[in-house]
Amino acid sequence: MMIREAEYQDAYAIGIVHVESWKTTYKNIIPDDFLDNMSYERRNDKWKDNIAQNDQYVFVAENDDREIVGFGSCGKRDKNTVENAGDLTTIYLLEEYQGRGIGKELFKQLFLQFNELRYNRVFVEVLEGNDACRFYEHYGAKLIKSEQVKIGGAELNLLTYEWEDVDDVISKLT
Repeated sequence: MMIREAEYQDAYAIGIVHVESWKTTYKNIIPDDFLDNMSYERRNDKWKDNIAQNDQYVFVAENDDREIVGFGSCGKRDKNTVENAGDLTTIYLLEEYQGRGIGKELFKQLFLQFNELRYNRVFVEVLEGNDACRFYEHYGAKLIKSEQVKIGGAELNLLTYEWEDVDDVISKLT
């Protein structure tokens, strides 16, 4: 397994992981018809845009066959007005690669990027019911906000977590 910075030509493979991981991660959370209508092509276009942006950082996890099996991204959302703070925007793995430490390595890479950017605090938004909540809490994230959002016609709770000390998180990962 290898973690590396994403390249433009990785966008389609990232899109596949994005769609497939949403179908397993959000089953019974987001309506099936919404998940069934997600497309690799639309995700490909989105990831091409993300990778091309100078203020977004995208990393991929490859298996031993050099296939992309996970990805993570970070930066600073436009709505984040907190000084020296960034946002963990995505971290997803194909279901069959979960529980192998790959997510932890992607997470570590994202926090090393935050450190390089000199961000002290980090925020992440996650839908209630996503198992990632426990993962984030394990590494010290504190729930700071819950708001209602509508996805696929369903009212869902979007939770915002915060880490107040990037260096503390990195020390727990090494």
